Amino acid sequence: MSKEVAVGKFDGKVTLVTGGGSGIGRAICLAFAEEGARVVVADVDPAKGEETAKAITKADGETIFLQADVGRAEQVKAMIEEIVHIYGQLDCACNNAGIAGTMARVVDCTEENWDRTLLINLKSVWLCMKYEIPPMLKQGSGAIVNTSSAAGLVGLPGWPAYVASKHGVIGLTKSAALEYAKANIRINAVCPSIIKTDMAECFTGGDHGVEDYILAQQPLRRMGTAEEVAAAVLWLCSDAASFVTGHALSVDGGLLAR
Repeated sequence: MSKEVAVGKFDGKVTLVTGGGSGIGRAICLAFAEEGARVVVADVDPAKGEETAKAITKADGETIFLQADVGRAEQVKAMIEEIVHIYGQLDCACNNAGIAGTMARVVDCTEENWDRTLLINLKSVWLCMKYEIPPMLKQGSGAIVNTSSAAGLVGLPGWPAYVASKHGVIGLTKSAALEYAKANIRINAVCPSIIKTDMAECFTGGDHGVEDYILAQQPLRRMGTAEEVAAAVLWLCSDAASFVTGHALSVDGGLLAR
């Protein structure tokens, strides 16, 4: 009797993940690879990006790493062109690269912090979709998930630039979803609350008192994991979510249900 070969949900698919070098991005890359996708790990930091790619290769997955600053149009364009040149297709994309920026109230927020946070968290998502969508149009299908935040659905005192950028991602996602629904390209957003990654320390400052306060607001009384966010992203990209587009999916432990 021949040995059965396990078939992943994304066998034969090519997936791009920006900010794939660490945290949620790395978890998304590994999850896609585990389900059979050929994963393009994109990150501005080559050391971190290569580390993710090596982890995928070690687990017998197929991957390449592309260094790109997603805030620069020419680098995003070159990245997508390289993917299409190598694989001839782009089936899924998770525009996940982002930063917390610096904590400051509206009056104290610097122009530099505002511009950089909006550039990396919002403009980059637009730039990525600008170049990801054309090859998807040619092949007649595609799925895109943009990483927003629970802070893209509610306010967060002290983080005006971050909150504005993440609200913007949701609005951009909805507009793009409406524009390309007839082309069989689904575009959604995922909205994590505080997730146990290095970025979480940007919001807590490493202060256990602040962390305890945040956890007390969580109905599930814990932080989420990067793997839990990755599972939501994979579902949104999968055939199981074939009738879902223009949606902002909260992965927040019930935080916004209050």
